[in-house]
Amino acid sequence: MEASRSFVSRSEGSAQSDIFSGLTVALALVPEAVAFSFVAGVPPMVGLYGAFMMCLVTSVLGGRPGMISGATGAMAVVMVNLVLEGNALGGAGSHAGLQYLFFTLLLVGILQSLAGIFSMGKFIRMVPRSVMMGFVNGLAIVIFLSQLKMFQSGGEWLEGRSLLIMVGLVVLTMTILFLVPKVHKKSPGALIAIISVSLLVLFVGIDTETVLSFVQSNGGSGIKAGLPSFAIPSVPFTWNTLVFVTPYAFILAAIGLIESLMTLSLIDELTDTHGHGNRECIAQGAGNFINGLFGGMGGCAMIGQSIINITSGGRGRLSGLVAAAALLFFILFTSEYIEQIPIAALTGVMFIVVIKTFAWSTFNIMNKIPKWDVGVIVLVTFLTVKYDLAIAVICGVIISALIFAWENALRIRARKMVDEHGIKHYQIYGPLFFASTALFMSKFDVSDDPDEVIIDFQESRIMDQSAIETINKLTEMYHRSGKTIHLWHLSKDCVRLIKKAEKICVVNVLEDPDYFVGIDDYRKYREHVEFESL
Repeated sequence: MEASRSFVSRSEGSAQSDIFSGLTVALALVPEAVAFSFVAGVPPMVGLYGAFMMCLVTSVLGGRPGMISGATGAMAVVMVNLVLEGNALGGAGSHAGLQYLFFTLLLVGILQSLAGIFSMGKFIRMVPRSVMMGFVNGLAIVIFLSQLKMFQSGGEWLEGRSLLIMVGLVVLTMTILFLVPKVHKKSPGALIAIISVSLLVLFVGIDTETVLSFVQSNGGSGIKAGLPSFAIPSVPFTWNTLVFVTPYAFILAAIGLIESLMTLSLIDELTDTHGHGNRECIAQGAGNFINGLFGGMGGCAMIGQSIINITSGGRGRLSGLVAAAALLFFILFTSEYIEQIPIAALTGVMFIVVIKTFAWSTFNIMNKIPKWDVGVIVLVTFLTVKYDLAIAVICGVIISALIFAWENALRIRARKMVDEHGIKHYQIYGPLFFASTALFMSKFDVSDDPDEVIIDFQESRIMDQSAIETINKLTEMYHRSGKTIHLWHLSKDCVRLIKKAEKICVVNVLEDPDYFVGIDDYRKYREHVEFESL
């Protein structure tokens, strides 16, 4: 990722760069949208409409200029079951699954917008660096594996001359894309590479798969169509329908937000800028809601196209607007030309994206970071490839949290001393929470302690209910032994919660700006101790 950052930082945003990068993204969106539509089990035009509307809406309303949204594989793999079950509900030949998908997207849009309105985008901060690296590496591998399918025809791997032509054109595209920035940094390398290879194939008459043959091999007829039209999803508006689509809506909304916010964080890092997660949540919701009304398959942020955009110089909202407008223009007026673009050219561009996306610094830091972090990186990478992004990120965050809890549980310790009045002091250090309560209890010797004990929490913090119950238990133990216990430096919220402890022991707290407590109790206590010692 460090290499990617240095590459990106050299390219300054401009209107010209936004326009050229937007055109490049539009070309790359075509086969991606078509491929994901077939994964979801919907017609190709539904995927293309979805890519157009998601790209347009998020470019205008989104919280991350330069980030590209469209139809994605992460959401498509969930949609396929929704469409199949919807078709079954509608009966044979009804194709009701598509209408159920549109209705679900309306709910997805509402849920994602509510997440932004209630500022849930900030929770992306809870994703550790190790999870982020695993996410990036996993997506790079997923993109790479998805492009390997382009080396197949009719489900069979290319062989002989066809394979050599495909590999040669891919390598040529990658070479052009690598050399163009060295000649002129601001040149749209990806667009030049795609046009150059397309012209070579056209004029030399090279027999290789094109966008048209790719669409036809997947059951479509082409990408030419009209404007998307408004229509209310034709599903029965009943309680059963709501029960059926709601679980899918929650899953799709979660996957879309996680992938979008993770991509936003990555683009922030690569461009040294700061996006707005909550605004992006609202934009993603608006995009999916509009898809449900205008017949698109919806989607979320696309890391591959976003990387293409920013590495081509697209930093502003104009790049996304150009990509959306160009994609619609291709569908309406120039489909016959776009259909002649060789798949090898687009595959070559995506391979460059893989190289720039993968966090190669992972190998350099393996021996410099904790072994737990290495394990999290590997696990998240594997789960992203094996299952999907949402499962990978959620598992990575949970495991990281458990590791953090375990390591902090070992930090609890107590310094012990007996003062001149025979009072034993326990000075507690470290956080007291569910994982550290057992170790905390082991620090005390109730039976052998003197009649008066002070536990000072000035260097500690009570974190949860488990900690409070542990203090209650400890005070009960001292109470049963006929001894008095004083709790110092507890914050007021802790004092209010330890109702049981207040009844059976003396809770003394120090007034201090850091702890929001009262000094009068401490002074009265010291006066009491000094008076008793006379």
